[in-house]
Amino acid sequence: MRLDGVRVLDLTRLLPGPYATQLLADAGADVVKIEDTGAGDYARHMPPTTEEGIGAVFDAVNRGKKSVSLDLKSEGGREAFYELVTEADVVIEGFRPGVTERLGVDYETLTDYREDLVYCSLTGYGQDGPHADKAAHDLNYIGLAGLLDMTRENTDEAPRAPGYQIADMAGGLLAAFSICSALLSRELGNTGGEYLDVALTDAVVSFSQSLAPQALAGEDPRPGETALTGKYPWYDVYEAADGGYVTIGALEPQFWSAFCEAVDRPELIGKHMTDDPAERQALREELESIFAERTRDEWAEAMADVDAAVDAVYTPAETFEHPQIEARGYVERPEDGQPRVGFPLRGSEIDHGGAGAPPGHGSDTEALLREAGLDDEELERLREEGAIN
Repeated sequence: MRLDGVRVLDLTRLLPGPYATQLLADAGADVVKIEDTGAGDYARHMPPTTEEGIGAVFDAVNRGKKSVSLDLKSEGGREAFYELVTEADVVIEGFRPGVTERLGVDYETLTDYREDLVYCSLTGYGQDGPHADKAAHDLNYIGLAGLLDMTRENTDEAPRAPGYQIADMAGGLLAAFSICSALLSRELGNTGGEYLDVALTDAVVSFSQSLAPQALAGEDPRPGETALTGKYPWYDVYEAADGGYVTIGALEPQFWSAFCEAVDRPELIGKHMTDDPAERQALREELESIFAERTRDEWAEAMADVDAAVDAVYTPAETFEHPQIEARGYVERPEDGQPRVGFPLRGSEIDHGGAGAPPGHGSDTEALLREAGLDDEELERLREEGAIN
């Protein structure tokens, strides 16, 4: 899985688009950030920051990329961008619908410079529909997608914001998959260039597969009342003796039987998948008492070799120290840089050597424009016009 030789021009900023192109960069693609000549990607300056004063999120999702600073509102900046497009395979942008047309960097315009260009628009709501132009963030997207409603124990509670950005990351992942698919389709001769309309909200809606059949049939799933949101006591979260938490996901009979045997409660085996609400409530109370007998870590150790789908709930910091995560090898801790979560895939042809540092703002402008054919005189003219830094 190597994308060596694929050049991506990345017009996105903040998190979803840069995460998409970080995945492509980790797979070997040559990703060039196209940043404005002012502050550049906002994430460069957002707290928390690294020891070098760089935004930690920017550092996390821009490793190993290049940066070109261009004023796309100027004629010179656009012309320089067009020169870069002629040698590019992919352009990805995250502007609101209509902005790329006003800037002159839309798909129809750019295919005049690279006919078989793969062009991805990554937005919150997509290019059409009543919300297409609406300002929003991750919380808004998951609210519309139905996910936020299902984050609570029951309808008496308020929805709870997830600890990670779900729509941002899901949308970035879907964009990376779409781009790779379009590149493969082009290489197979099935298509030439291609336009991709990827919406963060749509990515989260596509996650609803376990609830969608019920919802589409007119039966609105309610939090705490579906199989995977708290209806069943054998698939839930319980507090341990020390205030930590433990998960049990014993949906299959063999997992439930193994758990009951491990805690010396074989009389509970027959209660699995009971339809009696009163019996389920009694069983839940039994499980609350059982899990309160040991600390979180004692449960994790006791159930480590039991095929019962039981494990501890960890904090993010604990996650990165866990032997399972360390064994997978994608958390990078370079001696001369910031730790980061690297490319999360494993495979025989995947390089996990680390992508390097994020680029300085505009650090590759001159080199890449020279590579595109601009000479000293043209570069000096662009600087005088303010089209490049």
